[in-house]
Amino acid sequence: MGRTRLYRDGELVDSNFPVEEVADHLRDPSAVVWFDLCAPSEAETALLRDELGLHELAIEDAFAERQRPKVDRYPTHLFLSVYAVRYEEHELKTCEVDIFVTRNALVTVRESEDYDLAGVQRRWDAAPTLAGAGIGFLLHGLLDDLVDGHYAAAQQLDDAIEDLEDRIYDEKPDVGREALRLRRALVQLRRAALPMREVLGSLLHREHELVDDVMMPYYLDVKDHTLFIAELTESMRELVTNLREAEVAVQGNRLNSIMKKVTSWAAIIAVPTAISGYYGMNVPYPGFEQRWGFWVATLGIFGLSYFLYVMFKRRDWL
Repeated sequence: MGRTRLYRDGELVDSNFPVEEVADHLRDPSAVVWFDLCAPSEAETALLRDELGLHELAIEDAFAERQRPKVDRYPTHLFLSVYAVRYEEHELKTCEVDIFVTRNALVTVRESEDYDLAGVQRRWDAAPTLAGAGIGFLLHGLLDDLVDGHYAAAQQLDDAIEDLEDRIYDEKPDVGREALRLRRALVQLRRAALPMREVLGSLLHREHELVDDVMMPYYLDVKDHTLFIAELTESMRELVTNLREAEVAVQGNRLNSIMKKVTSWAAIIAVPTAISGYYGMNVPYPGFEQRWGFWVATLGIFGLSYFLYVMFKRRDWL
């Protein structure tokens, strides 16, 4: 049993009926059918080929792994390959969704349950007045949900990058590994989201006869969202690159500060070392075997060391 819906004359008349009944409903010219196949079986694959008359190349693409997001036009139908994404646990998870669009049927083929279609169905139920647009209405709800998923993932990535920026100046930032994870997730998002501009642009061409005047503003709105996501991902890519460069700069500055401190303390320690080393020679010196000679040497060590400490402190070397 797959998820199914039947619209007739712009009204939802049935849902969750067996996929085997799809072919009977499609014989009615006023019917518009949607059904979903998740990791379909051989029998369901035969339904696509025999009952719907879908092109063998489109079916082959639907069951091939990792197609590029695209729109292919065949004599009797369109084939779309798109990706649903979600960002969780510091990783971007993707699910390929293949879509067949005929005159009165919309077929979705998902590779797994990672993409939940409940959101799509809520969108359809929230706009019953647009159901009269037929397949164009159903396809819009699906694409709108997918693009909103891209936007949500982009926003989460943006927040994660901003959080990482705030940690750059911590005592022990250790952002290198997380920056690489974010960059990897961003690359995956770009691969899924950027081609959606071409997908929407292709669907808006009039030769498809898919988007009528009623649905045109809604498709243009989805396309605007894809353009915004493209700009956002582009800016985030620059941020991640700058983030790595900023971390290297901060590490360099921190190393310079450490070297200044080490050098300053070495200079301070050199004073008592020089004095004690000089007086450690096995020859008489001023104050030799005299109490005042001991105190002059001791006061010289502490006095010169304190003088160097104050001088280095003023110059922010310590």
